[in-house]
Amino acid sequence: MIDLRSDTLTQPTDAMRAAMASAEVGDDVYGEDPTVLALQERVAGLFGHEAALFMPTGSMSNVLAVRSLVQPGQEVLCESSAHIARAELGAHGAYSGITMRTWTHPLGHVDLDAVRHLHVPDMGPFFVRTAAVSVENTHNFAGGTVLPLDLLRDLREWTTGVGATVHLDGARIWNAHVATGTPLADYGATADVMSVCLSKGLGAPVGSLLVGSADTVAEARVWRKRMGGGMRQVGILAAAGLHALDHHVERLADDHAHARLLAEACGVDPASVETNIVVVRRPDAASYVERAAAAGVRVATVGPTTVRLVTHLGVGRADAETAARVLAGLGGPVS
Repeated sequence: MIDLRSDTLTQPTDAMRAAMASAEVGDDVYGEDPTVLALQERVAGLFGHEAALFMPTGSMSNVLAVRSLVQPGQEVLCESSAHIARAELGAHGAYSGITMRTWTHPLGHVDLDAVRHLHVPDMGPFFVRTAAVSVENTHNFAGGTVLPLDLLRDLREWTTGVGATVHLDGARIWNAHVATGTPLADYGATADVMSVCLSKGLGAPVGSLLVGSADTVAEARVWRKRMGGGMRQVGILAAAGLHALDHHVERLADDHAHARLLAEACGVDPASVETNIVVVRRPDAASYVERAAAAGVRVATVGPTTVRLVTHLGVGRADAETAARVLAGLGGPVS
């Protein structure tokens, strides 16, 4: 079975398992795990920020990152299909007491005119104040689209001018970096705080990092503990992340090429596929998924008429070619 449901389905490589097995560890709640400390320092440096904090999940990292910018009773603005709005089960309201309002863009991009229209400054005890704007790069539900750097820079400049802040959900920022050649530090400079994931395209079994100022990370460490996210000899997992940074970043270009191959087979313009996610619009989405699985290819619905295919470390060229033949046999998009 070739599994294209998500890039979270990767298995650790033998070399990654060896790195995990030999990792030097300590108690991370005490801040004494040397491998975790090395990972945090390295990731913070890559994005040009002061500090980073290893998290069990990307959702926890996003919740604590947004919370560091938005106080209870304030709001964050984001695109309507953003992961923080659609796929984190209301955690930002449930844990942090914040609200959201959204704009809509077919590619998940920043619509600065819409953000300006939605933004509410501090107007006293009358209106909910906009404290932050959240962006997602790459944008998952828009099909792995890359947010243009100039728009991110314009957003950061505008938010700074009005006293708001920027959160970057960079779960797949590595894909954006490889697809465009944009240095990671340039992306880091567009946000006050960000979250980056190790367990998607990079192929680690678990883990994300919150990246920001030293003060932000210190506070997030406390809240991570409050939420039950304090971990002990977690260097075994951090070692997987370090190995992934050493060996699995540049190979993301292969995933992008495989995604374009699959797109063409499904009747989707390959030029519209920027990274490793292909979105196929079909009114028969559920049936399409069942027929693909019966033929040996797993894909997933992410809406009643939307099918998503995601390439990853576990799908080599031969697998992609086989999957393309199977999916081509199911026909292209149905309008």
